[in-house]
Amino acid sequence: MNFIRLLLVFFLPPVAVYMQFGVGHYFWISVILTLLGFVPGLLYSLYIMAARPPGLSRLS
Repeated sequence: MNFIRLLLVFFLPPVAVYMQFGVGHYFWISVILTLLGFVPGLLYSLYIMAARPPGLSRLS
C-alpha cells in the first residue's frame, strides 16, 4: 500500500478501494459501511487494502 492510497483510505475510503480493486463487492461494501458511519467504512477499507493484493478479486 503506497502513501497516496493510505491517505485516500483515511479521507475517502471507497475511493481507495476502487483504485485498488475496481467496482466490485469490496467497493460497494466500503460505500455502504462509509454511509452508515465513517469509522466502519474506514476500518473495513484499511483491512481490505492491507489483506488483499491489488487486482486479486477484480472480475473481468
